[in-house]
Amino acid sequence: MINYKRCSEVNIDSVFSAFKISFSDYMIKMDISKEIFINRFFNTEGNSIERSFIAFDSNNPIGIILGGIKNYEGIPTMRCGSFAVHPSYRGTNVSIELFKLHRNEAVRNGCKQLFLEVIKDNFRAIKFYENMGYQKIYELNYFYTQNMKPLIKNNNMQLEIKRKDINDIKLVFKNLKDFHINWQNDIDYMAKVDDVYFYSAYKQYSLLGVLCIDSNGKIIFLWVNKHYRCKSIGKTLLSSACIDLNLSKLSIGFPNNNLMQGFINHIGFVKNPISQYEMYLTL
Repeated sequence: MINYKRCSEVNIDSVFSAFKISFSDYMIKMDISKEIFINRFFNTEGNSIERSFIAFDSNNPIGIILGGIKNYEGIPTMRCGSFAVHPSYRGTNVSIELFKLHRNEAVRNGCKQLFLEVIKDNFRAIKFYENMGYQKIYELNYFYTQNMKPLIKNNNMQLEIKRKDINDIKLVFKNLKDFHINWQNDIDYMAKVDDVYFYSAYKQYSLLGVLCIDSNGKIIFLWVNKHYRCKSIGKTLLSSACIDLNLSKLSIGFPNNNLMQGFINHIGFVKNPISQYEMYLTL
């Protein structure tokens, strides 16, 4: 008999088991420890164990949907942080029942939209989400470079680059106007993620640019004042971080953004073959 529970009502080992078995044949290998799973999915990514649901067949975990709520770009939003079903139970009603619980939880908590990311080549999942009412809105693309030479050429030597705390970036976010930032580059994510560093570019005490980057070279957020772009400020921030953290590779992911796209093309980033859709469902 299949039954459904909140993840907060069961042992975390069952939640992790449901995650592992349901993602066992996923196109991207998800071989992580229980500790990393808990920290990533129930801390950094903003899922709540109380708003997540698990499916059992008798005592065997067979499916999971993780959910987290926040005020995202001014709208109360429930994000699906992970959704998967045991391979043997796909095509049954397990997915639909888990999704109903997810949606009802969002409605119960006053959310106005549902949101998720899905790999563009995961056609089966996309079809399911479209059947549930989601629409593809943004594309998330990922890029990387191992060529550091373009970063150290023609840097802006008039800048003062400082390693700071998150407060300069909070100030930038406070003044951003209707600018779409994906969930994992948002300020809430930056505040929770481990092992990140913040850099600020100043000229005569004026803040001209900010960077958030982790110790593996993942660029989480990069911003330059629009009145000072094309003056090597972004490149100088990246170059300073690479030297300071001894980085040999950089990576970045972002939704449709012609300005960022032009910048990373200019400094030699290469597109990763994996990309995603951001999908939304209005409640």
